[in-house]
Formats: sequence, structure tokens, C-alpha cells
Amino acid sequence: MCGRYAATLPPEAMLELFKVMNQIGFPERFNVAPTQPIVTVWEQNGQRTAQLARWGFVPHWVKDPREFPLLVNARAESMAEKPAFRDALKNQRCIVPVSGYYEWHTGPDKKKQPYYITLVDDQPMVLAGLYSNWHGPNGEEIDTTALITTSANPDVAYIHDRMPAILPMDKVDEWLNTREVNARAALQLALPLPPGSIKSHPVSTRVNSARDDDPGLIAPITLEPSAPAEKPRPKRAGGQMDLF
Repeated sequence: MCGRYAATLPPEAMLELFKVMNQIGFPERFNVAPTQPIVTVWEQNGQRTAQLARWGFVPHWVKDPREFPLLVNARAESMAEKPAFRDALKNQRCIVPVSGYYEWHTGPDKKKQPYYITLVDDQPMVLAGLYSNWHGPNGEEIDTTALITTSANPDVAYIHDRMPAILPMDKVDEWLNTREVNARAALQLALPLPPGSIKSHPVSTRVNSARDDDPGLIAPITLEPSAPAEKPRPKRAGGQMDLF
């Protein structure tokens, strides 16, 4: 899955990289969490714009978002069949530019260690997403989005079995072009990156709290070596060592 990320791309870079027609002044973020507003990019009527949308997808047909579950991620393998996502896959695809994302590895002791994951060349990541424009009965409007996830590639599979669908830069135009690229073709873009594309390092568990948001969260840390597993002791039976 993908539940936290960092976004430090300046507005000028958004213009250059993604050819958007506007700028959104948004501060650097190092711990973006679900339900927060995030910077997304989509196309409408042939125009590509940067938008602020809530991270947590609400399909257009929902009557009351407060009674609908929070949809942070959409699984690439099933989103074409899911009622919540299938219309958006056809008509409302978006991208979310990020610097890197966080994932948690659950160790044998059940403790969760966060890792920060980036491209090997430190270029911006382009996450594939879906968006929705929800309109309420009393004139309310809200734009929402979900990030698409896929199977983890070998670079990060040791951390978690899922990862966000990261688009190569030369596939962004196809993903956003819902007029000419249909849902079936779009599915072929939401795939794991090839091995050797991603790097990772462990970071502080401070990232667990969405209230913490500073550059120190992405700094690498040194993990303490795990304690060796204690060998089981032979059972005693009748005052003697039981070898069986």
C-alpha cells in the first residue's frame, strides 16, 4: 500500500516537468497523510492543470461522504471491476508528483520499521492516481483522489509486498490522456518498475505521527542489530533431560 509520502517539488518544476497551465503555491511536505489536501495533476477538456484534492477517494455517486469508507489506495489488479474506481479509470486519471514515499516493514517481533523509498537517481516520482469530483445535494463540492498500488518489485519486496504504481516520465502523457487511451491500455501502465529502479533506507519512527513534518523524517538511521533467537531448551522429564 501507500499511506505516507514526501513532496518537495517546487511549483516551477511542476510547470516544466508536467506542462500544467497553472501554479499552486504549496509548502514542502515531508509527511503527507490520508485525508489531507494533496497536489495532483489531471486533464480536462485538453487542459492539464494542478489541483488540490483530498487524499481519500469519494465516488461521484456517494450520497454522504461521511458514511463512506476512506479509499486511500486502488489496487491495479482489481480497479477496473470495482464500482468505486472503474468510471474513474476510464475518465478521471491523475498523477501525484512526490519526492519519495514511506513503507513499513513488519519484523519477526511484530514491530514496524518505516523506510523511505525513492528513485535511484533521486528524480521526482510520478504516482498514478484516480480522482473524483463529488457534488452534494446542497451544492457542496469536493475533489478527491486515490493512489494506485501494484505488486512490489524486487527492490522493495523485502519491505512490503505492495508499492505505488510509479509511472516512467515518458508514460505520463498516456496515463493522463483519457480521451485516446482507454482503461485497458491504462492498466498496462500501472505496473511495478523494473528491478534496480528504486532505493530505500530506514528512517525514524517519528514518521508514524502525522503531526511530525520536517526534513529529519527522511534522514537515514542505523538500525540496531536484531538479538539472536534463543535456542529452545530440552524439556525435562522425570528429572532427566528429555531428548525426544
